[in-house]
Amino acid sequence: MTKPTTGTSLAARAVEASKVYGSGETVVRALDELSVDLVSGEFTAIMGPSGSGKSTLMHCLAGLDNLTSGKVFIGDTDISELSERALTLLRRDRIGFVFQAFNLVPTLSAQENITLPRQLGASAPPELWVEKVVEAVGLRDRLEHRPNELSGGQQQRVAVARALAGQPEIIFADEPTGNLDSKTGGEILQFMQDAVRDLDQTIVMVTHDPSAAAHADRVVFLADGRIVQELAAPSADLILDTMKQLGD
Repeated sequence: MTKPTTGTSLAARAVEASKVYGSGETVVRALDELSVDLVSGEFTAIMGPSGSGKSTLMHCLAGLDNLTSGKVFIGDTDISELSERALTLLRRDRIGFVFQAFNLVPTLSAQENITLPRQLGASAPPELWVEKVVEAVGLRDRLEHRPNELSGGQQQRVAVARALAGQPEIIFADEPTGNLDSKTGGEILQFMQDAVRDLDQTIVMVTHDPSAAAHADRVVFLADGRIVQELAAPSADLILDTMKQLGD
């Protein structure tokens, strides 16, 4: 369990979060009364051995799955008390997502994919913000191309920019470099790091890659549904050593 964060703004938090599958002898506790604070303006990586609960934690934090017990907050909003419609609107308006498979709309151009959240949202972010994001993507000469005309790295840049364009309070990234080579993955991670530093974004990333996690301000390690270790701005070597100690 992490210590409560004081004096800082929280983008999200889990309080004594438990997620249980099955019952009796087949019960599996994917999350076991876990508490964690995610600070606004930070890049947090979540790591752990297979089956540690890292993906379950992200899905519950993002409102994509329900807890068995405990609470999850986005800002000051307790999402466990929201109706399904209200939760859908919260995910649309306050949360950004980046997936391993990019999930771009194939019939839209890169520009149209990036601005899609503005068209779907209740209120459009300022045009200057979207221009700033587009500039940060570094693909201005490719904005009119459709996804099948872009490389994997270019598609993931568009996916990250799309998540940023809606000005979400927090972005959840699930293995965002899993389908990319190491060079391209490093460029995407640098872009995400720059978004936190230069655009004041908050990113939470699930990854198994120590090199990817080394781009984060903070790395949280899970095992058996609990937080067992945290590191601040660690090197890839230190992350790898910690993972070995956890048995991954």
